[in-house]
Amino acid sequence: MILSDADILARLGEGDLVIEPLADVDTQVQPASVDLRLGSEFLEFRRTNIACIHPDDAGEVDEYVRETHVPEGGDFVLHPGDFVLGTTRERVEIPPDLVAHVEGRSSLGRLAIVVHATAGLADPGYHGQITLELSNLGNAPVSLTPGMRISQLTFTELSSPAQRPYGAERGSKYQNQDGPQASLIGDDPEFADEETGEETHDEDASEETHDEGAHEPAVGDAGRGGESS
Repeated sequence: MILSDADILARLGEGDLVIEPLADVDTQVQPASVDLRLGSEFLEFRRTNIACIHPDDAGEVDEYVRETHVPEGGDFVLHPGDFVLGTTRERVEIPPDLVAHVEGRSSLGRLAIVVHATAGLADPGYHGQITLELSNLGNAPVSLTPGMRISQLTFTELSSPAQRPYGAERGSKYQNQDGPQASLIGDDPEFADEETGEETHDEDASEETHDEGAHEPAVGDAGRGGESS
């Protein structure tokens, strides 16, 4: 069952579903979803001479990204073909009996901006800001302003609460993330086994501030400005 606006508000009131700060309830709570705003931190992917990225090499992954922070009143220009990691301004806590689906807003989709590649779920038990996988599929640069409504969450009630929700008990690696988080796939058991022969139990989650004004835009890569959290 997908929660309606009345259900969402009731669960927020009960306190087991948390979305904070929810700055404008009337604007952000939609008939069956909640709009989330864009944070001010981004992870940009460098154009490098690396032949390929090995997911199990954390140093290689770190070397490939750089942090970008957009100052208050600034914007981030997402150029055609660019891919960056952003974050929601809001932090969420998903109770064990709900799963949240991360979706884009249709108005931005009509500008060819998508907000996730594959990470479209925030699992039962997930706590933290939501990392957004932002891409520009169009032919024109698009300016993104921290604080704008960038994505939306819908909530589906499970047939029963998850017995092992996302979190510390199962070693979930993106729990309590603050700002955009680069891939931690190297912590997955199949890669850990190669290194140590020991099995771990890390799980993936899909999960994850500043005002508007007039500053010079921060932009994607190579010769354009940028930074993150």
